[in-house]
Amino acid sequence: MTIEPEAVAEALAAAALSLNATDVVILDMRELVDYTDLFVLCTARNRRHVQAMADEIRQIGKRELDLPCAGIEGLPAARWVLVDFESVVVHIFDAPLRAFYNLDGLWADAPRLEIPQVEGSAEDKDERFPEPFGA
Repeated sequence: MTIEPEAVAEALAAAALSLNATDVVILDMRELVDYTDLFVLCTARNRRHVQAMADEIRQIGKRELDLPCAGIEGLPAARWVLVDFESVVVHIFDAPLRAFYNLDGLWADAPRLEIPQVEGSAEDKDERFPEPFGA
């Protein structure tokens, strides 16, 4: 059974949101590059969060979508990690590197796809008022 790239990207973006990623974007790269169909871009809070998200997204791809991961790049430094599912490449950044490399601006011509909202995600919360520890 083949899953359409859009469904894969939406599932992986939803997974990133459920893992408290912020600024999650899906870019349609089909008219711009020949090595993948879609990018999922997201931002993590810190290096540990980058590592945990990369590992969990790889597991979700395998366990829930039956997609083996073709490769992971950048895990040791954990500032910008690529999780490659061939038709979809997930880019997990820490905030400074996302701003520095600005893939959103570099690929500004790429159409953006809608991402299903995930209840309880970091983007669903008001970040100005974080929950206290133990809440």
